[in-house]
Amino acid sequence: MSGHSKWANIKHRKGMQDKRRGKLFTRIIKDVTIAAKNGGTNPDSNSSLRLAIQNARGANIPKDKIEAAVKKANGNDATNYQVLTFEGYGNHGVGVFIEAATDNANRTIANIRSIFLKAGGNLGTNGSLTFIFSQEGIFSISLSQLVGKNLEDLEFELIDAGAEEIEQNEEKWTVTTSFENFGNMQRKFEQLAIEIENASLQRIPLTTKLLLQADALKFLKMIEKFEDDDDISAVYHNLELTEELIEELEK
Repeated sequence: MSGHSKWANIKHRKGMQDKRRGKLFTRIIKDVTIAAKNGGTNPDSNSSLRLAIQNARGANIPKDKIEAAVKKANGNDATNYQVLTFEGYGNHGVGVFIEAATDNANRTIANIRSIFLKAGGNLGTNGSLTFIFSQEGIFSISLSQLVGKNLEDLEFELIDAGAEEIEQNEEKWTVTTSFENFGNMQRKFEQLAIEIENASLQRIPLTTKLLLQADALKFLKMIEKFEDDDDISAVYHNLELTEELIEELEK
């Protein structure tokens, strides 16, 4: 097994350390609401809702809260969210890609622009970071879901379904697919009756930028401000996370 998903794993681990669990729940529940409002409240016919519900279960969100989010999407008082993306640069030209879901685009744009400017960066035009990031599917599966399965055979099945990389640590498998094979992989796990802990399309950097430690820490403080914004769903960057930087972040 191999994987370039070290970056994604570090990002996830740091995010779980830094962010309040309540914010994570809020963002996942928002995904459920948006999926139900856009594609209908039946997960059998709405693959986006099915995926959002899987992610909510993987995060141990109570069933009644998930059902309430689906029900809310069908009500007259349902919030109308816009799903937006933003691209820009932090200090020393590190690329930043932001995904947001907002009920007030003007507020979100103003907040994002302000965070960039205060940190010495700038908000760019959409498409300006196409050459930096590749959109890929990332699936996380708890090892508890694989008990009793022939792992070698399973690995071959996943490769046939489009897995490009499979990485294992002491807690889970992380499976990476191309954007085009994301749906195929989701269906494969359903066929195998393996419950996904989390699945998402993520922006993986094709190249990274190395900064001095002090500059890197300043950049990551800006990233934390983005992640604290309730309108922002995900933030990606191409800062090179050196071992020394990781050690500093985990103190």
